Amino acid sequence: MTESAYAGYEQYSDRLVEMTLLNAMFPHPPTRRALLKAVGASTALAAIGQLFPLGTMKALALDTPKLEKTKLNVGYVPITCTVPLLLAHAIGEYQKEGLEVNLARTPAWALVRDKLINAEFDASHLVLALPLTISLGIGSPATPTHVPIVQNVNGNAITLHVKHKDKRDPKDWKGFKFGIPHEQSMHAMLLRYYLANSGLDPDRDVELRVYPPPDSVANMASGNLDGMLFAEPWGQRAVFEGVGFLHKLTRDIFPDHPCCVVAVTDKLLTEAPNSFGALYRSVVRATEYADKAENRKRVAELLAPQAYLNQPQTVLEQVLLGRYADGLGQVVEVPDRIGFKAFPYESTAVWLLTQLRRWNMVPAGIDYAQVAKSVFMATDAEKRMKEMGFAVPPSPMIKHTIMGKTFDPAAPQAYVDSFTIKRI
Repeated sequence: MTESAYAGYEQYSDRLVEMTLLNAMFPHPPTRRALLKAVGASTALAAIGQLFPLGTMKALALDTPKLEKTKLNVGYVPITCTVPLLLAHAIGEYQKEGLEVNLARTPAWALVRDKLINAEFDASHLVLALPLTISLGIGSPATPTHVPIVQNVNGNAITLHVKHKDKRDPKDWKGFKFGIPHEQSMHAMLLRYYLANSGLDPDRDVELRVYPPPDSVANMASGNLDGMLFAEPWGQRAVFEGVGFLHKLTRDIFPDHPCCVVAVTDKLLTEAPNSFGALYRSVVRATEYADKAENRKRVAELLAPQAYLNQPQTVLEQVLLGRYADGLGQVVEVPDRIGFKAFPYESTAVWLLTQLRRWNMVPAGIDYAQVAKSVFMATDAEKRMKEMGFAVPPSPMIKHTIMGKTFDPAAPQAYVDSFTIKRI
């Protein structure tokens, strides 16, 4: 690390120690804000310094373990789900940790998966449920794969071709061709759920076609697709190009569902645990930054260029700020159209496994909770996020509501058995 870079890191570390101590002593935000407004941060820290050895704490914070690897290759597909991973690069979070991260743009999920398995990538952005199926050896050699960080929640939409503006009822969609990014992805599971909930069999009444996300709009424009469910910005890009309209946001199917994640294999965790920790901290800080509404416009500006998402800034702003044209002549406001939440709830992994089982993509008799726990690093995330001063939920297993139906992660097989339309 250069002298100037170290100086920057030292200042950052000092601020982190001060913030963590203030948060610990005054955990109630209104109280903390009132104190700082009344006396100022410098005065408050000076007073605290009479009781706590701030200098020693800052020195200890700088005495971080040596990184086993300072250069990491990280794969990604250019979609808004990967904002935290890219943003950590754009705002210098990796540099603060002494990391040099090469962001490797990759067009399709199968290729990302293979490069992670073959250790060409140290870590990667992946769609759920790929880390689960990779670990189970479904569609690839069985490779223990882990989810330390969720990249985003919500952030997708069922998009229909403009020629179908008069077919808003799914019952009119028999024979439609829908595009999805991967047959096992969260997008595919949510589309299948929505279709089946509307009385359509997704394997018999429609055709599901897998395309790389960057090819989605072109295939809709050419008439190869009647509809699609890809991560943004591709739904909004279809509206921008005048070829599609937004039928339904996925947050209206499964509120706050996870979509994409940062995935790692045992190789990084065991051979370079300090480097993994540095990567983790960088991405989680970027996640927290990106989730704040006041930062979203800046995030769109930073990530629109070719080096990152290569999208019109106005398209990204519509997705990230939640004020957007729907392709039906309306400007809609949905502030939580997309969110950035790092914590990996095991219950969402269990739900994904139930849907994979429902469509016969995982074997019968699977131990839903055990697989979810082994892949989703919720316990580790809780520890690391607390150390960073960030809030964590009281439990990694919670109930969810999908289209009005409650999912209890404690009874996954009963949930699978309750569906009329399924493939088992």
